[in-house]
Amino acid sequence: MSELLPAKSTFTPEEHVEIEIRGAATSGTVRVWYLGEVVREFDHNGSSVIPVGVLPAGGYGVEFSTGSASIRTALQVAATDTVRLRYGFVVDYSPARDLQGVADTVRRLHLTGVQFYDWAYRHASLLGGGENYTDALDQPISLATVRSLVDAVQQAGAKALGYAAVYAVGPQEWGNWEHQALLNGAEAPYGLGDFLCLVDPAAEDWLGHFVGELDASVKSVGFDGFHLDQYGYPKVARRPDGTVVDVASSFATMIQGVRDELPDATLVFNNVNDFPTWVTGSSPQDAVYIELWSPQETLGSLGSTVARAKSVAGSKPVVIAAYQHVYDSASAEEADRATGLTMATLYSHGATHLLAGEADRILVDPYYVRNHTIELSTADLLKRWYDFLVEHDELLLDPSIVDVTGATVGEYNDDTDVTFDSAVVGETAQAGQVWRRVTESNGRRIVHLINLVGQTDSLWDAPRNAMTNIGGGKLKIRRIPGCRPRVQVADPDGAGRLIDVEVTVDGEFAFADLPPLSLWQLVLIDPTNQGGEDNDRS
Repeated sequence: MSELLPAKSTFTPEEHVEIEIRGAATSGTVRVWYLGEVVREFDHNGSSVIPVGVLPAGGYGVEFSTGSASIRTALQVAATDTVRLRYGFVVDYSPARDLQGVADTVRRLHLTGVQFYDWAYRHASLLGGGENYTDALDQPISLATVRSLVDAVQQAGAKALGYAAVYAVGPQEWGNWEHQALLNGAEAPYGLGDFLCLVDPAAEDWLGHFVGELDASVKSVGFDGFHLDQYGYPKVARRPDGTVVDVASSFATMIQGVRDELPDATLVFNNVNDFPTWVTGSSPQDAVYIELWSPQETLGSLGSTVARAKSVAGSKPVVIAAYQHVYDSASAEEADRATGLTMATLYSHGATHLLAGEADRILVDPYYVRNHTIELSTADLLKRWYDFLVEHDELLLDPSIVDVTGATVGEYNDDTDVTFDSAVVGETAQAGQVWRRVTESNGRRIVHLINLVGQTDSLWDAPRNAMTNIGGGKLKIRRIPGCRPRVQVADPDGAGRLIDVEVTVDGEFAFADLPPLSLWQLVLIDPTNQGGEDNDRS
């Protein structure tokens, strides 16, 4: 055996779940876990496919054991296909390329959306190159390959989203659109490098043209929707006719215009460096997506950005593009720790991370073609952590989760807290400390512990020192009379699932010794000890 691969990245409650055993299949025992409880256990006969059957909506861990050996995966069962966006990417559309690696990545990491980056002929003429062409930066494209990749991604359970810049025009088409240019203070068009100029995305003739290009792409290629890109500037500009353009407002008009004409399309708009999330976050799109740059360089700024996004997102998922340039300048081990801290911050705040794609790549650059081929350690990290995200979905990504750190920790509150004998605990992301946050959902309390003790700064895109061994924390809970809280702990670099820890009671408080903290630990507290009330999962 080498690994377990779900047949799809997401299943509906009516579908029969199946898991492929990749490698030499053998007989063994299958256990399906839901929030630390075994909800299904059975013997498997050794075939290459494990039939799990129908499961209610939720996130699950699956373990397959043969003697002393065990391998894991995760499953998500969801009633709708817009409940989460675990986002990936593809960039290679060369003729006759292999498709299996991409499909495996979708299944292995449970991706629900894949961005088809720079698939088009030109920014203002998406299909103008015929069936085979080179794109604006001379990359070879076969539309037959694009279509095959779309189908492979969809068959693996994800949506295929075509990249489209919402206001970019190349030199070949500029003569048709320069009357709608966004001009800077020197009366020159804003642009990107020396090969694109920018137009007002809400200009009526441009928007009609742009939507027509998108609609034709759906019909010709089969996309489920689009990744609508911008570059983060300008904020305000002037058109040649003298009209002053509030670009944030134009983006909102553009998104509404695309939605009106493509009501069934999945739409994801790029709020570059958080601009203008406060305007577009509530627009009729399917996620709130933010690409981060300076000055948002620390783990604390990551968390704050997610919190702002969630405040306007409603029930829409939040996705952060935080490119790990660190892999280009540091060892895989140092960079993996940086990625772990980035993911721990995003996941614990309720967001996902655009990072992985293709068969074995991660993003280290905004031009996705310049990506990074991962080493085995990084592949293992991604599998463990994406499994962890899916298995603990309702403790991490449920929109009802609220941050209650300020209302629960510290001497004044004295409701829930964690201390360490050899480390300082704080409620902000400070180097040299344990970053402790407390959230709450559905009557349960979740404590997140992120280990920054051995670090000299809190940058998310920088080489990270080895995790300092500080032992386990001591959890203190103000308890409800007559109840002994249930405490479970999960670590993506440990068992990967929730494990019960012993709780002792002393008067009005309950206490638990937590296992040693590595990088990130999730502590689930049920104050009424009724965590098993949903027994209808077998």
